[in-house]
Amino acid sequence: MADADASTGPAPAPHHPPRPLRKLKAWHRRTIVSEVDHPTVLERVHGDSRWSGRYAFMIAMSAGIAILGLLLSSPAVIIGAMLISPLMGPIIGLGFALATFDWHEVRASLLALLAGTVLAVAFTAGIVLLSPLQDITPEILARTRPNLFDLLVAVFSALAGGYATVRGRGETIVGVAIATALMPPLAVVGFGLATGNSLIFTGAFTLFLTNFIAISLSATLIARFYGFGSDLSPRQSRAQAMALLLVLAALAIPLALALKQIAWEAWATRTARRAVQAEFGEASRIASLDPTFGGNRVTIRATVFTDRLHDKADPDLERRLSASLGVPVSLQLSQILVNQGGGQRAALERAQATAATTAQDERLARADMAARLALVANVSVEAVTVDPVSRIATARAEPGRSLVDMMQSEARLREDSPGWTVRILPPAGPLPDLPVPADGLTEADAPALDAMAWALAGHGTNSARVTPRRLTREPLARAIARGQAVAAALESRGILVEIAPPSAADAGLERDSGLDAARSVRIEALAPAAPAPVPEQAAERPVAAG
Repeated sequence: MADADASTGPAPAPHHPPRPLRKLKAWHRRTIVSEVDHPTVLERVHGDSRWSGRYAFMIAMSAGIAILGLLLSSPAVIIGAMLISPLMGPIIGLGFALATFDWHEVRASLLALLAGTVLAVAFTAGIVLLSPLQDITPEILARTRPNLFDLLVAVFSALAGGYATVRGRGETIVGVAIATALMPPLAVVGFGLATGNSLIFTGAFTLFLTNFIAISLSATLIARFYGFGSDLSPRQSRAQAMALLLVLAALAIPLALALKQIAWEAWATRTARRAVQAEFGEASRIASLDPTFGGNRVTIRATVFTDRLHDKADPDLERRLSASLGVPVSLQLSQILVNQGGGQRAALERAQATAATTAQDERLARADMAARLALVANVSVEAVTVDPVSRIATARAEPGRSLVDMMQSEARLREDSPGWTVRILPPAGPLPDLPVPADGLTEADAPALDAMAWALAGHGTNSARVTPRRLTREPLARAIARGQAVAAALESRGILVEIAPPSAADAGLERDSGLDAARSVRIEALAPAAPAPVPEQAAERPVAAG
């Protein structure tokens, strides 16, 4: 037995942390953790984190006020919504439940947050659908491009919320900060849902989801700091800390990249301004400088007051800025010649102030037109081309809407935008088939024929090929007559038509889609035989009988 003990040797001494760390932990337990009444705090947190009638009512009222503030672009109204938002309760409850590994409370808090989220989005979407104001305001756009600063706002709000919850001081005021990071994005999600704008919907939902995760995990961190979950094993604590770090890092990296892009755009704007000022000298004044960042190209519009014209300023600045920014630069430079001698300086300053005001108005008008056209065409704002000088706005619509809907949306936007030429181009690719009723074309088919002519003009042509689709057991002459009727209707709308022989019957299409859908005509855009006409809405055009 003695030999066995000798061969085994003494047991290894237990590992102890360094003495300074042990002192720090002891001080933390004595001065911070011991002063907290953990059962009372948990009882209060769990009571505030559950779904209730009051919670649902306050969610709806806060969301309603928030969406009205966003539609009016009023920060004061949005702040009012934050003052009554009850979101702090369940999200802080979720953070404390994660800290203590209380999965029952995790489920209860998540249920309250999920139900509140659905209620807020549905309520705000309903308000937008009923509202005559559906423009994309700057306050709405500000919630569609999340970056690292948004994450920091969420983290700091959660840390303050956790501290106020533990100490029992100022929870209501801190709840405003948490609601600021959650309720406006939720309202914008409802706006995007109601208007069918997928870019606004996804951008705002990304911001909400990011802030939600960051606030929950930050609340978990502050709860652990105050000793909640101290009964967890060292292995559970390490796993919890690792999960927190990994999730926060996963959120921070893409948001940091987005912030990097925003910072680069600000740097590029300053670089362009310095380059223009250096080109014309200190005696000149830059009235306006408006860069547009789209894809891999930068377009800069600038107006300069100068005492002498620079003939080669445009190519020189384009070359230097392209080299400095590392991307192609297109410069649209307006030089205004002034005499700064004698009594002309005051006149120059007045002209500069007027030009600056005009340039600001033009920027706002251009941004407003781009946002409204993007909403109507269901594309991103970057996909809209706006010429502020000619006041022409163009966007190519995404597939999914009927040609009639696109054409009528363009007409409404033109009516609402006096002085602007608005063009919605049809989606790229083949045109949809045109159904023809069994009794032939009537006046009810005029909008579809107008839309087809509008789409052909949007494709840059006034020529088309018409191919009728023959039905099973249908006389050939009837299919030919159908094609001739559509051709005559299009020709009355200024389209040069080439009629092709009827295509073979498609029994599968007739079975799956029905005879009404199969009784159709295929229309193909051809190369224009003459300069393509500008698409117009025909008030009264004849419809050929089929």
